[in-house]
Amino acid sequence: MDNRFATAFVIACVLSLISTIYMAASIGTDFWYEYRSPVQENSSDLNKSIWDEFISDEADEKTYNDALFRYNGTVGLWRRCITIPKNMHWYSPPERTESFDVVTKCVSFTLTEQFMEKFVDPGNHNSGIDLLRTYLWRCQFLLPFVSLGLMCFGALIGLCACICRSLYPTIATGILHLLAGLCTLGSVSCYVAGIELLHQKLELPDNVSGEFGWSFCLACVSAPLQFMASALFIWAAHT
Repeated sequence: MDNRFATAFVIACVLSLISTIYMAASIGTDFWYEYRSPVQENSSDLNKSIWDEFISDEADEKTYNDALFRYNGTVGLWRRCITIPKNMHWYSPPERTESFDVVTKCVSFTLTEQFMEKFVDPGNHNSGIDLLRTYLWRCQFLLPFVSLGLMCFGALIGLCACICRSLYPTIATGILHLLAGLCTLGSVSCYVAGIELLHQKLELPDNVSGEFGWSFCLACVSAPLQFMASALFIWAAHT
């Protein structure tokens, strides 16, 4: 085996490993999108009601997004989280304390919620189904797992190539990594489009800002790494 091809193969394997780790970390963490808002210090009846609705199994899209806006929420592919005061009380303190304890409460999206239809007017079941947002949500949930599966399957083929001491099977590995990169890119694109459409339906309050989090950035970095690994695999095997 020519040293150039062996070097390309090793570099491609390293890139593949890094992109797999990044993708797995991205799927498993809850910081695809983060909201920044003033932390609520007390547990008024309104706040308590919002918290109870947020953790309820019957919470609709508008209900949990209102809580995310209000309580420094973070959203992942599997869970949604808010930050609330640790010691809840039923009165408003006479003055703001300089520091107070907060705790993060997370609720997992059920499979039913992952595949539930989105409505034209979020929370209003009579407004009709918004097909675009519905399928964007489903794709952003499914495509990362498809991408991870393709990379793992490609790794098995690459292992077989090492055992056989041949670079020819790595053509399939390169193609699988190319497909994985497209899936990752598609997932990122669907997520961005879904967030923008959601914010057109539910505008952020004046004192609330939102930004894409580090979990989203890991997915964004994973895609080009997959494409580079794919190009090196295919070049080494084909040449």
